Amino acid sequence: MYDDLKTAALDYHEKPIPGKIALQTTKPCTTQEELSLAYTPGVAEPVRAIEQDPEAAYRYTAKGNLVAVITDGSAVLGLGNTGALASKPVMEGKGVLFKRFANIDVFDIEVNADSPEDFIETVVRISPTFGGINLEDIAAPHCFHIEQTLMKRLDIPVFHDDQHGTAIITAAGLLNALEIQDKSLAEARIVCLGAGAAGVATLSLLVALGARPENILAVDRNGVIHEERDDLTPEKRDLAVATNARTLADAMAGADVFLGLSGPNLVSEAMLKGMAPRPVVFALSNPDPEISPALARATRDDLIMATGRSDYPNQVNNVLGFPFIFRGALDVHARAINREMHIAAAGALRDLARESVPQEVLTAYGLEGLAFGPDYIIPKPFDPRLIDRVPPAVSRAAMDTGVARRRVTIAGAGVGPESAGPGG
Repeated sequence: MYDDLKTAALDYHEKPIPGKIALQTTKPCTTQEELSLAYTPGVAEPVRAIEQDPEAAYRYTAKGNLVAVITDGSAVLGLGNTGALASKPVMEGKGVLFKRFANIDVFDIEVNADSPEDFIETVVRISPTFGGINLEDIAAPHCFHIEQTLMKRLDIPVFHDDQHGTAIITAAGLLNALEIQDKSLAEARIVCLGAGAAGVATLSLLVALGARPENILAVDRNGVIHEERDDLTPEKRDLAVATNARTLADAMAGADVFLGLSGPNLVSEAMLKGMAPRPVVFALSNPDPEISPALARATRDDLIMATGRSDYPNQVNNVLGFPFIFRGALDVHARAINREMHIAAAGALRDLARESVPQEVLTAYGLEGLAFGPDYIIPKPFDPRLIDRVPPAVSRAAMDTGVARRRVTIAGAGVGPESAGPGG
């Protein structure tokens, strides 16, 4: 046993060999015949096949199950701009999660880039290697330009998890929480504290699902984002509304939903008391939320609360999303991960939380019972049913929207046009 987390974490990453990921071969190479197939002269045959038909790369190489987890190190966890090299443990960790939860192989790539354009060009040039690109820990506002440009230039999925992964998990949990609180997304008054990558993407997805822009107040470090401000980026300009509210306290008065994607301890008891009856509070700053669950529950006994932490109920954890979303995209050789696929993933997560929880999940978390309700609005990451629910929903959405290169048969209850999205 270790006396401190620092020593335990450093030893974990160093021993018995440095790092957390490695390569292994998938074909035998123990005889002269196998060597001649693995390399020259046999390897020439798949080279010729791919030269004639680029789609053959999915048949003869690892491309179709290989994702690049790639960053410039400009916004690493809560540590800020650490630089590319220092971000490598996080990128390796992402690779571990891809493999553990969805059996997807990863090359982690840390890029020294002096500008967004340099980063974009690097990704474009290496993209033939991969079946998908997972952008990670890139600071706003550059992350928006980088993702949108790469989505236009590449014919493989490009997904910025800090944006869309957070948005998808949050949307799934929020829809369930609003239903339990007898409220609708269309009528809910929403306050979002934090207008960076996650905040902008989450609000965009909620609007796509039926939230009304006029019911949303976004707040950044300079206050409410309103139409009279002249300091807004294009992404924040899209969030600006006509309002007299100027502070977070102003915004939260009468609000049904608080989304915190900002920093610790920014919400007071008075702000929470000023919210509407039966509020929904997603305080997702990590490791310290915008308001502690203990304080929030002591202040309001009618709320439903979620955090980014594993030691409280309703953890919004991106591992519920990105491995399974990429699994569904890769299974159909998708050219993109589009809005419909985001909605399908959120819908599958929303629906799964409503089902009976198997014993193996209870055992994994040391629980005696777990049922859909105020303390269980989002599935648990170690729920083995995730791999059977989310990827098929994403694959179906890819096929339905024409971004799939191949079609697969989707089997199993709950995966279909009627239940693929959470808006209904």
